[in-house]
Amino acid sequence: MVTSGLWRAFLQCLPACPEGSEVEMKNLAKYLSGGIAALCLASALPASAAQLSGDARAAIPHDVQQLIVIDYRAMQNSPAAMQLKNKVMPPELKGLEKALQVSGMNDNHDVDELAFASFRPKGATGDSTRIIGLAQGQFSVDDIMANFKKKKIKPTVLRTNKIYPMGSSGMQVVFLNPTTMVFGQTDSLKQALDSRDGLQSSFLTNNEMTDMMASVQDQPLWSILDQKGTQTMMRSLMGEAAQVGDYDTIKKRILTSYYTMDFQNGVRFNLDVLTPDTFTAATMASLLNAAALYKKMSGTDIEKQAIDGTKIDSSSGKLIVTYSSSDSQFATLLQSSLFQSVVH
Repeated sequence: MVTSGLWRAFLQCLPACPEGSEVEMKNLAKYLSGGIAALCLASALPASAAQLSGDARAAIPHDVQQLIVIDYRAMQNSPAAMQLKNKVMPPELKGLEKALQVSGMNDNHDVDELAFASFRPKGATGDSTRIIGLAQGQFSVDDIMANFKKKKIKPTVLRTNKIYPMGSSGMQVVFLNPTTMVFGQTDSLKQALDSRDGLQSSFLTNNEMTDMMASVQDQPLWSILDQKGTQTMMRSLMGEAAQVGDYDTIKKRILTSYYTMDFQNGVRFNLDVLTPDTFTAATMASLLNAAALYKKMSGTDIEKQAIDGTKIDSSSGKLIVTYSSSDSQFATLLQSSLFQSVVH
């Protein structure tokens, strides 16, 4: 039902798994799901901003399905966040951090922002997608290169790009400049470098997605999704409610979406789903509210509290979902079996 789907999207904050991309997602999940723990840590983070540089945007291929950006330094600088991290951080993020460490970087001090992008590769057919990760910060590239040389780690070269392995993780990394690196599996990384080097279109030319980004990039954690990504997310969010006829009728009229997290005064989650008209948005809001009411009648106390903190509405062609709670209420949720079932 809607509550389980909402909490899955809310607590995991993972790029919505694109239909038909299960193999790619499984291969990359071990190292590219930092968003899971980042949102688990969210209630302890101070307000900050997670913005992408021009070089980072240029390395993202044009056909982005979902982009998620996280203020990683805020997480590292919060003692409460680190305590929570040690408790609930899944093996996936530990794998990413280990990969960063063996690459010669001190991830606790070098990385400011982490971003993850799922995209449709050039020339692909159907629903095939790939994922890349990006990190921004102040990287001591000379020291890192010296460390690679000391360990006799040699790069492969693609045009002017030097590609280094990230230990035994199966991932590879390229430093675009002293403040930006891009990493991923070989095929995904090559697509990113082709975009950055102008051999194929990049995210910079995706006006629809970049326009959405302007509305959210001042938040410490944000995500934007295209139509396909939004449809996939909404199906997950609605759960069984997505099986009704009304949803099948309106899902093709779902356009794009974005969501943010704000942790300055308690916890606040905001999701906006864009549709072409007021009727579509109102119909989706009605479906979600009906599913939430049904779930509330049979849910646990924790689920009922989560539903009480969730508001579903529509306005001017937008479906608007918000969740808010105090830090103590969210802390209670973190201890619940509902939370544990979602994050594991």
